[in-house]
Amino acid sequence: MIKNMGSADRIIRVIIAMVVIALYFAHIITGTAAAVLLVLAGIFLLTSFISTCPLYLPFGINTRGKKK
Repeated sequence: MIKNMGSADRIIRVIIAMVVIALYFAHIITGTAAAVLLVLAGIFLLTSFISTCPLYLPFGINTRGKKK
């Protein structure tokens, strides 16, 4: 797969995922909203670990910067 996520993008996604997980375990978010946000957090973690966002591909977005 083509890597299209820079380090800042990956760090932001991990932070957002950790905040959502913390809110869930603190019982601040519950129900359907919690389920949707946890799935989104899982997607954020997965895409940040593989450095590829499938939604960026059709739009040609690349946050990695220019290759040398």
